[in-house]
Amino acid sequence: MLPVFAIIGRPNVGKSTLFNRLTHTREALVANFPGLTRDRKYGRAKYDNQSFIVVDTGGIDNANVQKSLESKIVKQTSTAINEADVVLFILDARVGLTIKDQLISKHLHRIKKTTILVVNKIEGIDSGVAISEFWQLGFKCIFPISALNGHGIKILIEYGLNLFSNALIHQDHITKEKSSSLMVPSIKLAIIGRPNVGKSTLINRILGKERVIVDNIAGTTRDSIYIPTKRNGHKYILIDTAGIRRRKNIDEIAEKFSVIKTLASVKDSNVVLFIIDAHEHISEQDLSILGMILNTGCSIVIVVNKWDALSKEKKIYLRKELDRRLHFINFVRIHFISALHGNGIRSVFKSVQESYKAATMRLGASTLTRILKMATSDHQPPIVGLHRVKLKYAHPGGYNPPVVVIHGNLLNGIPDSYKRYLVNYYRKSLGIIGTPIHIKFHNSDNPFSVKLK
Repeated sequence: MLPVFAIIGRPNVGKSTLFNRLTHTREALVANFPGLTRDRKYGRAKYDNQSFIVVDTGGIDNANVQKSLESKIVKQTSTAINEADVVLFILDARVGLTIKDQLISKHLHRIKKTTILVVNKIEGIDSGVAISEFWQLGFKCIFPISALNGHGIKILIEYGLNLFSNALIHQDHITKEKSSSLMVPSIKLAIIGRPNVGKSTLINRILGKERVIVDNIAGTTRDSIYIPTKRNGHKYILIDTAGIRRRKNIDEIAEKFSVIKTLASVKDSNVVLFIIDAHEHISEQDLSILGMILNTGCSIVIVVNKWDALSKEKKIYLRKELDRRLHFINFVRIHFISALHGNGIRSVFKSVQESYKAATMRLGASTLTRILKMATSDHQPPIVGLHRVKLKYAHPGGYNPPVVVIHGNLLNGIPDSYKRYLVNYYRKSLGIIGTPIHIKFHNSDNPFSVKLK
């Protein structure tokens, strides 16, 4: 295994800023108020050709530890500490040493975890003075840094990696031996839906452990969490996302960040697992989110969660309602599951594989042209002005989603109804399920259109 560095500390001491600095990303949400990070978030970092894993955690706030959500955040941080080879214990130079810092320090000494004390936010102040009071915590070394501007980061990481140089050399050897297995791509599976529909519960059920925080408070997940896993011999990267609320309900700046991260996660994924709460039925917000997903070209599998809690009459009504309101995506599989008890989840992954294979299908020009000829034979293109539209040939324009490029004459006059006909004809002929098909039209040049001067 690569060395794992867990970043822990009180809320708002700069943990996520340091995570972003080490991983050279903006994957962790950062703002000037505490409590933004709730789940633990993993990232890959590299220094001087040596790789390591960084884990960002929620802030440990002992004053609120009795509260349900805060207790779960502490549990997530505790799990990250147990997984880590090195703990980066972050403190705030501007706030100084606090009672909460001392309590965290005692816990780390008690479990005898390899810990590096890091004093953050030293920009503009004397670092020697800033760290002086933190020596009483009893750690051998203290590293003053500024996660914001990068001061002291290289020395910190050099020290941490030197503790595990032998382990890193061994890991490089293992990596070379297993390089062939890394060629198999992982399917990025984004879990999307409104708040509190059971996204995190489903991920924990898939993984078989409490990997992300679950609470009956809507909006518990604020960041998008990427979790690699395997299931039935296939590799996946599960993406747990924040629930998307209506725009008028998005008040907190943290939630605005969360919506942006969720939209980015959809664009980054191969397949979207869209969850609907069986108790709340299909809403206008659900339809809006589905439209947004379709616009990205991402494959979709729809999951109706909490199905087991409905009566027979409500199940019949909901099925009819789904058929009525989701007619515009009749190419998508719909599954009825219970994330809490695990019912129906196995069949969901069969549809995920089916959708991914359809989206990444490689199509030949001869096949696409033959299907085009069959489609125009069954239903001729419309007449535009005095002439009928002529569709000559087709070729692939891309995949994930599949793109068909059709060449011909007078293509600008093709009505939307005929475009939908072509899409449905290709879908039926190729057996494509779970992914949109994009058709692009390219007018052929007329060699006699150039006038001689």
